[in-house]
Amino acid sequence: MSKPAHQIARRADALSKARIVEAAIEILDARGEAALTFRALAKRLSTGSGAIYWHIADRNDLLAAATGDVLARALAEVAKEEEPRAAIRAVALAVFDAIDAHPWAGAHLSREPWHAAVGEIFERVGHRLQALGIPADAQFDCASALTNYILGVASQNAANARTLPGGTDRKAWLEGIATRWIQDDPGSRPFLRRVTAQLSEHDDRQQFLAGVDFILAGACIRRIA
Repeated sequence: MSKPAHQIARRADALSKARIVEAAIEILDARGEAALTFRALAKRLSTGSGAIYWHIADRNDLLAAATGDVLARALAEVAKEEEPRAAIRAVALAVFDAIDAHPWAGAHLSREPWHAAVGEIFERVGHRLQALGIPADAQFDCASALTNYILGVASQNAANARTLPGGTDRKAWLEGIATRWIQDDPGSRPFLRRVTAQLSEHDDRQQFLAGVDFILAGACIRRIA
C-alpha cells in the first residue's frame, strides 16, 4: 500500500536542502564530480531519490547549489577592509582559496558563468573600484577583467593541482617543465631561461595576488590619464 501524500511531504521537509547540499559537498570533496550521483547521495543520506528531488531539480542544480554554498561561506568570512585595494585583494584570495579547496566549484563556474556567485564577486569588486576613483566609463571593463582573472586563475590553479599524483615534488616537477620548454635550442627563449628559477620556486597565491595588483595598477593609470 502506498504512503499518503502528506507522509511523503513530511519526509521531504525533514530532509532539508541545506543537508542535501552539505552531503553533496562531502562527496565532491572526497571523490570528485564524477562520483556525485543521486544514487550515491541518497545512500549517504539514507533516503530515497524522491526525497532529494523534492528539493533539487537535477544534478546541475545540485552542483550549482553546492558551488554557491562554498563561495558564499568564503565571501562571508572576508574581513571588512576599509581600504578598497585591500578589500579587492581579500575578496580575490577568498575565492582563490575556496576553489583551491573545492576544485569542482571552479569547474562548474566555467560551465555556468552566469551563476549568482559570479554576480556577487562582480559586485564586491566593482563597488570597491568606485572607492578607488576609477572613472565610471572604465569601471565595467575593470570589474570584468578582475572577475574573469580571479575565477580563471583560481580554477586553473586548482585544476593544475589535481593533475599531480599525491606526493609529487612540486619544485622538481616545475623544474622539469622549464627544462622541456628550453631544451630544444640552447639559444631559444631567453626570457624563459632567465625566469626558470622563479618558475620552480614561485608561490601560487602570491603570484595570483600580483596579477590582481597589475590589473588595479593599470586601472589607476587610466584614472590619472
